[in-house]
Amino acid sequence: MNKFDQFLRHRQILLMQYKMGDLTKNEFIQESYHYMESLGIKPFTRVDNIKKAVYNYHYFNVNAKYWQRMANDPRNSERERRAYSSQSMECYYQKDLATLSLLRLIDFNCDAYYVNVKSQKLKNKLIEIVIKDPDILMDIDSLNYMGDFDDNHYLILHTKSQIIANALRSRGILKDDKQQSLTEDYINQKY
Repeated sequence: MNKFDQFLRHRQILLMQYKMGDLTKNEFIQESYHYMESLGIKPFTRVDNIKKAVYNYHYFNVNAKYWQRMANDPRNSERERRAYSSQSMECYYQKDLATLSLLRLIDFNCDAYYVNVKSQKLKNKLIEIVIKDPDILMDIDSLNYMGDFDDNHYLILHTKSQIIANALRSRGILKDDKQQSLTEDYINQKY
């Protein structure tokens, strides 16, 4: 198994641990970050397939959340927290580029809607993108799921990007009404 598949498999294991309550959100983010760092793989510069786009999304998302957590840690100096915050914002930007690459690769074959959130910073901004197509999911499934896909199998992405919102809206995909997130516990849990 290559490092990329190892990362996706390990991520699935961490997700299961989080869903079962064995990991907090903070521990999930920290474990994801440290495992990715231990593998020593960086994001792809050329994103020409779905797996690369999904990896880049996860890579930048994990890094953004990790550095955001560091920016909010009062044990760090003000200067360090500003640097970490800047690094986090750059990772979120790169995550949105990965999201857009993925959406283009799958020809925007997804559902998208704004989600109800508790955070004032995310209210009316957080978009959930849900990919359910079995062919797309089989392309990225690191656990080699060989059964039939059902309504419980999907890939979920989140963004606040107005560029992505406009791209989704122009294709008639983004709904303006808010819905409950499929990952409500996760997105509404503080670090």
